[in-house]
This record gives sequence, C-alpha cells and structure tokens, in this order.
Amino acid sequence: MAENETGQEKTEQPTGKRLQDAREKGQVPRSRELSTTVILLAGGGALLVLGGALGQDLAQSLVAGLSLERSVLFEPEQAVHQFAVHLSAAFWMLVPFLAVLLAAVFIPPMVVGGYSISSQAMVPDITKLSPISGLKRLFGVQGLAELAKSAAKIALIVAAAWIVIGGMIHELMSLGALPVEAAIARSFELVGWAFLAISAVMILVAAADVPFQIWHHKRKLKMTKKEVKDESKTTEGNPETKGRVRRVQQEMAMRRMMAEVPTADVVVTNPTHFAVALKYDEQNMNAPRVVAKGADLVASHIRSIAQEHQVPLFAAPPLARALYYSTEVDQEIPAGLYLAVAQVLAYVYQLNVSIYGNGREPQPPADLDVPDEFLRRDE
Repeated sequence: MAENETGQEKTEQPTGKRLQDAREKGQVPRSRELSTTVILLAGGGALLVLGGALGQDLAQSLVAGLSLERSVLFEPEQAVHQFAVHLSAAFWMLVPFLAVLLAAVFIPPMVVGGYSISSQAMVPDITKLSPISGLKRLFGVQGLAELAKSAAKIALIVAAAWIVIGGMIHELMSLGALPVEAAIARSFELVGWAFLAISAVMILVAAADVPFQIWHHKRKLKMTKKEVKDESKTTEGNPETKGRVRRVQQEMAMRRMMAEVPTADVVVTNPTHFAVALKYDEQNMNAPRVVAKGADLVASHIRSIAQEHQVPLFAAPPLARALYYSTEVDQEIPAGLYLAVAQVLAYVYQLNVSIYGNGREPQPPADLDVPDEFLRRDE
C-alpha cells in the first residue's frame, strides 16, 4: 500500500481539489495504447476510403514527373521547377489523408483525462534524472504493466499479421499482372484492409490499458487521512472556527427576528411550547407573514417581548403548531391557513377597536379551521 514521506498509509481516495491541483500541474491519465489504436484505425480507414483515388492520382503524378521533355533535362532551373510542381501536387493529394490522422490525434485525450494545458508540466524536473527513481519506475507497477502490454502487443500483432498477410498472399502476388496505376490503387486498398485488421487487435490492449491508467492515476494521488483533514481545514476552514461563525450567525438571526416581534399584529401561542408572530400589511403583502417563531425558550422570549410591547397573544395550539411547522420566518403563510389566520386577525382588530374606542369586547373565535394536512399527529 502506498505511503507518504511520513510513513502514513495513503488509504483515502483523492479529493476533488487534489484531482484539480493535479490537472493544473498537467497530471492527467493518458493511454498511449488508445492513441496508437485510434491513429492506426483512422489511418487504415482513410487508406480504405481514399486509397483507390489517391493511388491513381499519385501514379499519374509519378508518370507525369518522369515524362520530361529532352529540353527540360538540360535546363536545371526547369527541372527543379517541374520537381517542385509535382511535389506540391503530391502533397495536396495527401492532405485529406493527413487531415484524418490529425483529427485522430485529438480524440484519445478527450476520452481519457480530457485536455490539460499546464505551464508547470513544461518546467524541467531534475528528480526524473535520478537513477534510483528511474529504477523504481522501471521495476514498479507502471513498468511491469508496460512490459506486459508490450509483450501482449507483439504477440497479437504478429498473430494478426500472419493471418491477414497469409489471407492476402494471392492478391499481393497478382498485383504484378495489373497495369501500374491499377496495381498502385489496389495496393493502397490492400494496405488499408491490412492496417484495419492488424490494428483492430490493438483494441484489446487499449480496452485493458484505459481503465488501468485511470486506476493508476488515482492510486498515485491517494491521500492519507491527515492530508484529507488538512485539506478540509484549508478549503473549508477549521471546524471550531466554522462552529463559532455559525453560532454568531444564529445569534444575529435571532436578534433580527426578535426585533420584528414588536411590529407583529398578533402572536399565536400553544400556549407554552410554540409562539408564532404574524404581521399583515394589506398594502404591501399578499398574505400574512411570519416575522418570528420559536419553541420552548425561544417561544417564551417571543411572548415576553410581545407582552412588553402590547402585542396581543392568542392561544390556539393547533394553529400555532401548523404555522410553526409549515412556514419559515419572513415567509407568507400557506393558502390552507388563510381562513384560520383571518379569523384571528379579525378578532385582534375588533379587540383593538374595543380597547381604544371603548366599544364592546369581541368574543374570541372558536373551532378554528386548520386543515388536517397541517396537523402533526406526533404532537
């Protein structure tokens, strides 16, 4: 099992930050076998599709290049010019084939590891020149895997070549009986088929190499438990510090909530376990809003502030529980509680009128309509 310089075992999978840091350094999984396989298959397919026309064009260019007039042979400048013309023509004939190979080069990195452009990877690493490090790489897991892959590749390619070339031997021997242009075109097709057949066996090697490279990459980046904890402290902060920050935030939120209690129209209570302060401004609100809520000690504090600022308290246990569990602070109450809250607010408004206008004191509403879905059966 891998260990770091302190002797601790690296048992933890690399974190997202560890993988991202490695990517920034240019350390991403790569499979040379996949790259080789894709390029060989692309080259074989391109020869198969383009080989006939390409062979004929190159044959015609070859014939034209060797069919020079006698006067041109004795003019060095003319001969050089003719050579440049035919060389340029041959290059443009090969452009489609080269374009296919170039496109094939960019496919494997997209499949394994993705692209990573890192200036850090370009900096020379003197430690790679160490003979000891070189021996470790040579006889390590990666070195043994590369040796096994090389042996497997040689065996597979030799076997495939033996079968493919053996099957094409008669066609290869018959090329001499064809005209030059036809023979070149046909030879391109045969080479294309041979490339495809022989390189197809590389798919087996690439299929084994890709998961191995991904596994080996993550294995090199494994971390000790201490490294994971240290990284967590660095990225997310010390747990004790986070706890203090969380407590400060909760205290600030509690102070803001308690400051809203004096502005409430009514505080609905359980009457001792829950307290929910409601406010309704028909000019700015679509429905009554919860400005404060709490249970037990917080509920007691809300009731104390409400009494101190003469905010009416209304005891309605089912409604208090329904508001407490269904609505967060600074949210409007759900539509299912409109009727029950409207009854409470209407009573509070009538009570205020009777107090300040010396009117008749209203009777508190009974049997508030609280839908069953808002009633918690565990209470």
